[in-house]
Amino acid sequence: MRKYIFVTGGVLSGLGKGVISSSIGLLLKLQGYSVSLQKIDPYVNVDAGTMNPYEHGEVFVTRDGKETDLDIGRYERFLDEELSAANYITTGQVYWNVIRKERSGKYLGHTVQIIPHITDEIKRLIRQPLEENSAEIGVIEIGGTVGDIESLPFLEALRQMKDELPRDDTFFIHVTLLPRLSTSDELKTKPTQHSVKELRGIGIQPNAIVARCDKPLPESVKQKIALFCDVARENVIEDPDLPSIYHAPLLMFEHGLHDRVAEGLNIEKKPVPLKEWASLVARLENPRRRVRVGIVGKYIELEDSYISISEALLHAGAHEDIKADIEWISAEDLISGSAADRLAGLNGILIPGGFGHRGVEGKLEAVEYARTQKIPYFGLCLGLQCAVIEFARNVLGWSQANTTENDPNTPHPVIALLQEQSQVTQKGGTMRLGIYESVLAQGSISRRCYGQDEIEERHRHRYEFNPAFRDRLEGAGLRVTGTSADGQLVEIIELEGHPWFVAVQFHPEFTSRFLSPHPLFRGFIKSCLEQQSSSSS
Repeated sequence: MRKYIFVTGGVLSGLGKGVISSSIGLLLKLQGYSVSLQKIDPYVNVDAGTMNPYEHGEVFVTRDGKETDLDIGRYERFLDEELSAANYITTGQVYWNVIRKERSGKYLGHTVQIIPHITDEIKRLIRQPLEENSAEIGVIEIGGTVGDIESLPFLEALRQMKDELPRDDTFFIHVTLLPRLSTSDELKTKPTQHSVKELRGIGIQPNAIVARCDKPLPESVKQKIALFCDVARENVIEDPDLPSIYHAPLLMFEHGLHDRVAEGLNIEKKPVPLKEWASLVARLENPRRRVRVGIVGKYIELEDSYISISEALLHAGAHEDIKADIEWISAEDLISGSAADRLAGLNGILIPGGFGHRGVEGKLEAVEYARTQKIPYFGLCLGLQCAVIEFARNVLGWSQANTTENDPNTPHPVIALLQEQSQVTQKGGTMRLGIYESVLAQGSISRRCYGQDEIEERHRHRYEFNPAFRDRLEGAGLRVTGTSADGQLVEIIELEGHPWFVAVQFHPEFTSRFLSPHPLFRGFIKSCLEQQSSSSS
């Protein structure tokens, strides 16, 4: 069996197609089906790696080192499975593949055209993850909105697949918006009607419509959508605003979307064991305890830039019955002398990854505050590098210690370019990416959190802890507690005499799941609660 569910969007982007796709994937997986989720981004970039977070939010990294859209991270967090490069497609990737084939003479002199060559490549890429993983059902989300010029080749490819495959092998879900006019308090269906009309003009009739709205839909509105969009009434599913995205699978189950899909694909309807998921959602929405966590970053105006981190804190909190109230703090606001006032009252401080010099000095102020005030500190990637620089400056007295990324002439380059990066000139896909093994030191906080000696974590960086300074730094109390398998690269540092000071070169947020939170985030959340208890006693 090989079935395909295609999720398209109408009216405007950002409606939550990724959440709906993830919810469908989860409901199918819980029924025992093997599922593959895939995202299609119509932009011409080959991958998401070279885009500024302000352009497209967080760059998520898969196990095999593919830099992707943040929706791939959402898929993994819902499915509790690792995806790969095959689960992510862009226009740039499609054209890159076709042009390379043309250059190598694979088309035997034929004129290369959008149809059939581009659409054939799209169809090949859509089938690939199912074939590689022997999955039974593929859920494919098409980014953007129906009517966008850049989406047309992808929608044409889906139309062709619909016609090439048996009738019950494809199912189309269209996610659209029902705006409410404030003057009349009336939900308007016309934008949805026009969106479906656009889709039908391409040759695709949706099997179901998921209607985003601010509150539950009246029956009359559902009937109107069904009538004017030629969709069965029971296949019009409301999607009102929810307390969290993890409530969405429960709502889709309640409205029977999984049954509508099963009927359309002619597959067996099976029980959906949602008890554990529902229990965690209840904890998430009604926590017994709360802590304040400050995230000090440079892209805080767009929280999607750090979505995996905020979700990892949420996962850990749900399992510990603790809600992490995040305070987003601009690193540029932490000028010398102001950090104490801005960071006072926090139960924990987290510094995420990033690139470039902007905001680094403010992050160093945050590290110093966490170190000296014994506040739980968690550094990720650049957060480790900042911890090393701050320690070198303020404990060892190397006032000009820095990373060579920001100061190539620093006399104490405690953070330097990876040796393997010295000859790299291309920016896209050339960092240290994907999964690498690490070995943990006995007696360390990290070893206690993981409960094992060897781990695998995902990386995305060019600069690292400079081993030339390791002995001096360790001699002053900055303990290296995790290294690469060969012992050459520093992966984790901890601070002796501090209740919880852990910084890692990798990105643990990428492997946190709603059903299985990352152990370091659980450790951090618990340490924040302990700090709160000790400060109030």
